[in-house]
Amino acid sequence: MGGTTWVYIMLGLYIIYCFYWGLKGYFTEKTSSGYAIAGRSIPFFAFLLAATAASFSGWTFIGHPGLIWRDGLAYAFASFYVLTIPITGTFFSKRTWLMGKRYGFITPGDMYAYYYNSEALRWLVVLTAVLYSVFYSAVQLMASAALFHIIAGVPVTFGAIFMAFIVWFYVCTGGLKASTWVGVIQFILLVGGIVILGIYVITAPQFGGWSGFSAAVHNLDTKFLEVPRVINFGLGGAKGEVAWTGVMILTYMFALMGIQSSPAFTMWTFGIKSPKPLAWQQAFMSTFVVGFALFFFTAFQGMGAKVLQLAGNAAFQNLGNATVVPTLMKEFLPPFMLGIVFMGAIAAIHSTAAPYIGTGGSILLRDVYWRYIRKQEASHAEQIWMNRVFATILTILALVVGMTSTAALVILGALATAFGFVMYVLLLGVIWGFKFPRVGAVLGVLVGMAAVYLTYAIWPNPLSMHCAFWGTFSGLVVAYICRGIGIKDDEETMKRQAEVRTFLDDIDEPSESGKQWRSVMKIATPLWYFFAIGPACILGNNAFSFSGFTPLWSWQITWWIVGIVMMWALCFKAEMATTNEVQIDRAEKETNIVIKEA
Repeated sequence: MGGTTWVYIMLGLYIIYCFYWGLKGYFTEKTSSGYAIAGRSIPFFAFLLAATAASFSGWTFIGHPGLIWRDGLAYAFASFYVLTIPITGTFFSKRTWLMGKRYGFITPGDMYAYYYNSEALRWLVVLTAVLYSVFYSAVQLMASAALFHIIAGVPVTFGAIFMAFIVWFYVCTGGLKASTWVGVIQFILLVGGIVILGIYVITAPQFGGWSGFSAAVHNLDTKFLEVPRVINFGLGGAKGEVAWTGVMILTYMFALMGIQSSPAFTMWTFGIKSPKPLAWQQAFMSTFVVGFALFFFTAFQGMGAKVLQLAGNAAFQNLGNATVVPTLMKEFLPPFMLGIVFMGAIAAIHSTAAPYIGTGGSILLRDVYWRYIRKQEASHAEQIWMNRVFATILTILALVVGMTSTAALVILGALATAFGFVMYVLLLGVIWGFKFPRVGAVLGVLVGMAAVYLTYAIWPNPLSMHCAFWGTFSGLVVAYICRGIGIKDDEETMKRQAEVRTFLDDIDEPSESGKQWRSVMKIATPLWYFFAIGPACILGNNAFSFSGFTPLWSWQITWWIVGIVMMWALCFKAEMATTNEVQIDRAEKETNIVIKEA
């Protein structure tokens, strides 16, 4: 059988699996929280795989090798998002889960509005969730359409609609639980597909084995092998250079940190049965497993395509970011493997689109329709059906944006994550007690979102720093200015915040060993950022080289390994992401429910 036949066979099996979980959820989920956050019952194994798949998406599978091909190893620093995405979870997720258990929060708007006693924040979170869901899902859906077109010859418009329909069906019928269980198989396909394609590329006879591949990479122009400079004192990168200065790399990683601070991931954290999988998801599944796939196999794909292009290989002469991976698939994979890797790409794409569309719909339902239109009186059945309506609207909006946007889709995704990173302003206040008044929180998020837009569309990347940095930096400055000029909260708000602080600081107090590790990690973590992905990463241009890897590639692999140790220390030794039975038991019993469900 030919490759296209295998593509359709694998796609058919995948659709059956997706529809099974969607229909199962349709007949079993009867409450609003059951549909929206899986009744707080997502098990260890399912969260471990599905949350990791949702973090890395089709962007990782298709866009990442494409930009390595275009910009070289300077862009390959983006592989460090295997650490910077989950480190956000390390900072916030455990305490977010504890908050959800104690107060009964269903949406992140519930949490932020309660803590700051501000409904304005709820509306800002709704806006963030909608922008994030639409932009990020648009990236995923159009990537799947492009892949379907190149591999199977399906028209892009039809492919986008068909792929969107698959996601829409199991999200709308089954809710978050269906998305999670579909995410389990999506993770396996995602990582497996990246590794399989990378192996076929690196073992292709065109390269002459690893030694031939390595020699060809060493002989590339230095612009593909080095970070151009630490900073550019202007807008974006310097003329004639790639945009990836040392500070651009660092601040781009801030943007990716916005994935797990986004409203969707906060909502997913509310949905897990226990916080026990958090540390393993952050330190092992993301940092080690996905890191292994990215630092080696996506780089093999991107650099391999560049070598073949410059060698005059006819199939690689008219590439674009989005066509690198599909071209490699068509050139190097036998028919059966083409079907497997194709499904890996589609699974990667859907793994992110599904939870963002689903949670976006739930946020619109709970924070707008249920609270303001129905005045908190709608039945469970009505809430579930309106949730499906909102998810449908978001799916349509994502398709429209994807099919009409002229922006590079990977950059559009980065804009979405930048909006997610602005949520750090609120998370730092709620989860860790950073002190600024309610007015500061509202204005901080508002100004932060405006700054993201201005430094993305009007004055792109001032000082070659990503809009995510400018957004959150501006937001925190405004929040603290409000504190500095003496604005204070009312007595009720301060009482709420004091109660939350007492609860979190008591239930999540680290052991003596944990306190010592936290003191160490307060120094070690910023140092890792500075050398691995910050200004000092330029030292990698002329650093050591091992096993045939170029100096900058060797630098990346070394600091990835150091990063694994850092994440292990943060999650487990510093107790940032671990919980014990006493804490979990207290969270189950010491409830103070402030949210009405139906």
